[in-house]
Amino acid sequence: MNTGGSAIRGSRVGAGPMGEQDRGFKAERVTISYYCSAGHEYSPQFAATVELAEIPVEIDCPSCGMPAGQDKANPPVIAKHEPYKTHLAYVKERRTDAEAKELLEEAVAAIRERRARLAAAAKPAKTKK
Repeated sequence: MNTGGSAIRGSRVGAGPMGEQDRGFKAERVTISYYCSAGHEYSPQFAATVELAEIPVEIDCPSCGMPAGQDKANPPVIAKHEPYKTHLAYVKERRTDAEAKELLEEAVAAIRERRARLAAAAKPAKTKK
């Protein structure tokens, strides 16, 4: 079997060295480096025509998902997430213990009054039979 070198083997029609003359010229770019607290560096490129105000100050690190900033010495850290608060926790923030006790007493008194009214209304209905 002849394994001689064939210049066209493994290539396709039109393949050949391509350069900027075939693809067009690249636009000017600006590379901005971002650093996360895990030590990752990410350097995306932006068009040179983009104003600096439009380039984001912070991005999400593509490696770990943490926030990444442009200052290598002080990378941004994740803001502390507050745990889920229950309705009772929010109520306790708005009310003092004395106010809570007063509201509870008012609610219990209202329920007792309503039950007494319903019981009084139910007694005559039973006696009519």
